[in-house]
This record gives sequence, structure tokens and C-alpha cells, in this order.
Amino acid sequence: MADCHSSFKGFYEEIKLAPAKKVFLRTSRDAVRKKIKKYFKEELEEEVPKFRGQGSYSMDTIVNPLDGEYDIDDGVYLSNLDSDKSKWPSAETAHNWVFEAVKGHTDTDPVDKRTCVRVIYAGQYHVDLPIYGIHNNTIYLAEKGKTEWTLSDPKAITDWFLDQVKSKGEQLRRVVRYLKAWADNKSQKMPSGLVLTILASNNFVSNQRDDIAFTETVRNIYNQLLVSTAILNPVDITEDLSGGISKSQMNNFKDMLSKLIERADKAIKEDDEDKACELWTKEFGNRFSCNKEDKKSRNNKDVATPIIISNGAKPWAK
Repeated sequence: MADCHSSFKGFYEEIKLAPAKKVFLRTSRDAVRKKIKKYFKEELEEEVPKFRGQGSYSMDTIVNPLDGEYDIDDGVYLSNLDSDKSKWPSAETAHNWVFEAVKGHTDTDPVDKRTCVRVIYAGQYHVDLPIYGIHNNTIYLAEKGKTEWTLSDPKAITDWFLDQVKSKGEQLRRVVRYLKAWADNKSQKMPSGLVLTILASNNFVSNQRDDIAFTETVRNIYNQLLVSTAILNPVDITEDLSGGISKSQMNNFKDMLSKLIERADKAIKEDDEDKACELWTKEFGNRFSCNKEDKKSRNNKDVATPIIISNGAKPWAK
């Protein structure tokens, strides 16, 4: 029976962010924060917001995307809101404050989306800035199109996942990244990274081997979805996160999971490790390899080299 654990670990090094990229993304995020603080202080003459990272960057589950464009979520917590929530500005007004603050920060205009303002570093990455207010220790999101600010606590979901890793071990984080990298290799529309993270966490199976842990976790996910396609927010079970997934998309997702399980079972039962790796490569793409020379070449490429983009910053790329 082929043991592809070491190949999975090599794949993990390929899909996770190199330390230099993490440093640069953090530096870029801090530059955006500085720009927003300056705008609130000097242009609006208001108390500056506070910030908190969220999403895959904060969970440390961000994956090197095949299209090369990363995203960072950085929550903007407004400090200039009235203690009387009925006097809060509209979501559109709050969005406009942040939009104007970051306008001109890069050569590409920011995008004012429904739930955030997006700062774009063309072809490299983008920073999503959801905007929050706090009233009586409850967090609300400024969501355009809504008459009221929406209840939302991104810190809670991040803390939930970090607790999951603490109790279940680092292998969970690896399995989440494997699942997200698998989804990234598919041309069809897939569930969001958050949905994949929750599914993997709730159905995680530990094993000394990553190939087996991944396979059994995916099997549990598939079996769960056969019973019910509801994917509840673990910190707010009244919220079904599958609402944005159409019936056809869910059926397609389940079909792809079924095929993945079938191929994974064959790979694990295969006696020849090279043949097993070929099966895994069909699911994960060419970033997955058990060829020792390929691994050596891949690791050498992992040394970060700077490239110049239009606004003068130096993002790090392999």
C-alpha cells in the first residue's frame, strides 16, 4: 500500500504562503490601515478606526492561488459612531468614508462591494475591508442595500477555528489547505474557503498519514452532505452558509467529492508509489509531485524574489 504522506507534506510546502510573502502582505495591510487612519483624522476630523484581521490570513489557512491573486480580509471597526445606534450613518455612508480613504492608494481604483471595500493590487492581491460598528458589545457589519447594519462577528469564527486546531492538532490546518488547493484546481464554481474550512473542521479524521487523514475527512464531508446540504455557521447556528450555493452547484460539488474519494481510495491501495502520486496529481494538479528531483527544484524556487508593481511596492513572488 503506497504511503504518500511525504508527498503530501511536500505539496503543503508548495501551496502555503512563504514567510516572505506573509511579511509583505502584512506590510501592505498596515499601509492601508495607515491611509485610513490619516483620512479619518485629517479629512473627516473623526476618531480613527481600529482594525482586526480576519479570514484565511488570520486562520493561517491561506493557499497559494493558481491565478496568483491573494486576498486579505482586514476588518475596519469604526470608533466615531454615536452611542445611540439609531443615529448611526447608513452602510453606504460608512462605505464611502473608507472608499475615499483608500482611493488612489494603488493605480487601480478600489471597488465598493456589498460587504466590503476592496483595494486592488492588480495581478498580485487585494485587500478586502469590511466595515463594522460595535454597540453594547455586539458587532454589526455595514452591508450595502440593507436598511439596518447586519449582525456579524468575524472574530468569533476565527477564534472557533483556532480552537479547533488547538484541540485537533496542526494536521487539521494542513487538511484544510489540501481541500482548498483541490478546489482551486477545479474549473467549476466551488464553495467558499470559509465553507470548506468549516466542513473540514467538522468532519476531520486524524491519522499519522496526511493522505489517509485527507481521504477520510473528505469521505465524512461527502456523507454529511448526502444527509443534509445545510452548512451551519458554528458560532451562529441560525445561519446556513450554504444559502449562496445553488442546487446544481451543490450537486456538482458532491459529484466531484465522490470522484475524489474513489481516486483517493485507489491511490492509497496502490502498491506503486509513483502510480499513487499520478492519481493524486489528477486531483491536485501539477503542484503535487512525488518525484524527488521535482521536489528539490520546487524548494529552490521557494526562495522569494521581489518584483516591481506600478505603485512602487515590491510584492514577493516565487
